[in-house]
Amino acid sequence: MGATEQQAPTRERIVSAAAELFRRQGYAATGMKQIAAEADAPFGSIYHFFPGGKEELGAEVLRTGGEFFLALYHAITADQPDARASLRTFFEAAGQTVAVTGYQDACPIATIAGEVASTIEPLRIASADAFGSWLDALTTDLEEAGVGKREAPALAQAILSLLEGAFLLCRTSRSTDPMAAAGHAADVLLASALKHGPT
Repeated sequence: MGATEQQAPTRERIVSAAAELFRRQGYAATGMKQIAAEADAPFGSIYHFFPGGKEELGAEVLRTGGEFFLALYHAITADQPDARASLRTFFEAAGQTVAVTGYQDACPIATIAGEVASTIEPLRIASADAFGSWLDALTTDLEEAGVGKREAPALAQAILSLLEGAFLLCRTSRSTDPMAAAGHAADVLLASALKHGPT
C-alpha cells in the first residue's frame, strides 16, 4: 500500500464486501467468515459492528445500497432538461452499467430481496424501505414534471418495475436490449401521462 493510500474503515469494508458477495453468490450462500476474509477484517469485528449478526449486516447492505442507488439516480438526472430526458438517460446509463459489469446484477437490492423477501422479515422490510425511497423520489419528480398526484405513484411503480425486470432479463440474455426496450416503454408511459396532464 502506497504512502498516500489508506484502507477504508473496517466497518465500511465489511459492508462493501458483504454487498459484493451477496450480489455475486447470494445471501444464503455467503458465510460470515468469507465476508471477514474478503473485507480483510478480523472475524470478531463483524459482530462488534453488527451484534445482530448476518441479518443486521444484510439490512445495512440494503440500506446503504438503496442510498447509493438513489444518489446515483439524482446525479444522472440532475442536469437533464426535462423528465423524459432524465428517464431516457437513466435507463441508458443502467444498460451501460449492466454491460460493463459483465451482466452482473447492477441493482444493489434485487438479488437479496428476491432471495429473502418471503423468508426473512427484517430484510424484506429493509428491501421495501429502499425501494420505497426510490419510488418517493421518482413520484416527486413526476409530479414536478406535470404528472397528476393520483397518477404519479402508480407510474413510478410501473417505471421501477420495468427497470428491475430489465435488469433480470439483461442478465439472463446477456444483452442490453431488454433495458433499451424497458426505457422506451417507460418513456411512452411518461409521455402519455404528461399529454393528459395533471388530474
